[in-house]
Amino acid sequence: MDTRTLGQGLEVSAIGLGCMGMSHGFGPASDTAEMTTVLRDAVELGVTFFDTAEVYGPFVNEELVGAALAPVRDQVVIATKFGFAFDADGRQTGGLDSTPDHVRAAVDGSLRRLGLDHIDLLYQHRVDPAVPIEEVAGTVQELIAAGKVRHFGLSEAGVDTIRRAHAVQPVTALQSEYSLWWRDLEAEIIPVLDGLGIGLVAFSPLGRGFLTGAITSDTSFDSNDIRTSLPRFAPEARAANQAVVDLLARLGADKGATPGQVALAWLLAQQPWVVPIPGTRRTSRVAENIGAADVELTPADLADLESAIAAVEVVGHRYSEAMEKMIDR
Repeated sequence: MDTRTLGQGLEVSAIGLGCMGMSHGFGPASDTAEMTTVLRDAVELGVTFFDTAEVYGPFVNEELVGAALAPVRDQVVIATKFGFAFDADGRQTGGLDSTPDHVRAAVDGSLRRLGLDHIDLLYQHRVDPAVPIEEVAGTVQELIAAGKVRHFGLSEAGVDTIRRAHAVQPVTALQSEYSLWWRDLEAEIIPVLDGLGIGLVAFSPLGRGFLTGAITSDTSFDSNDIRTSLPRFAPEARAANQAVVDLLARLGADKGATPGQVALAWLLAQQPWVVPIPGTRRTSRVAENIGAADVELTPADLADLESAIAAVEVVGHRYSEAMEKMIDR
């Protein structure tokens, strides 16, 4: 697979793999042996960029990713995240904590679970309004100097936070949701990233599975699936939003591509420093997703898609009210 360069010269595969759903967020965790196979198959298929976080599980996703990728450690870039608060028993409290001591402890825990001597890319998972971002960036800078971290990233951060953090410790990547049906980054954030030389790692590039066409208004979700709480996945919203999938399918038919591949190809066409990280639990989906890198969208294709998507009104917000409160503005 072709590679792309994020900020600070970090080279990764053009399409990465988001690992959260293997053990968190989308129903019960999958079998460890099966997910180990998927992760190793992904490397064989050309994926070099893998995304996890301490909160996924919590903790078990890092253990899975670390053990699965240990034999190929020198071939891959592993990203993880800190920033959520936990109680003394390791249970997530629902709050945020980016105090220096917590960041240091989180990094040590991630290193242990991942079985690494350094983290390639360390993100602040959510901006903590109680801790100045300069203090967070400074703490990560110390961890970089100590050799525990190579690159600093932010997730779901706003323009002011990005600028202030970058002034202390150069930011390699911003990870935020970005797809054909969530484009709020385009007005202000993407121009700032471009100007500062920061890469964009797009999570949920397939709209949490919806843009693949595999989800309809009749699809039922497990009670532990986060999509049960998201307005965009209410049955009536899914019915209305099917128009987006139909649009992707029409263009894909002309290209010999699936709707999901068109959605990923559109992202790749936006900027050379945009790297989507679709998640999956199946090797066949990994292969399909990375096939998007071979789907060529001409300027005319992109213009037609832009015009068509502008006529579709996407129904439902992407986050619940509680999740929205944690987004930096």
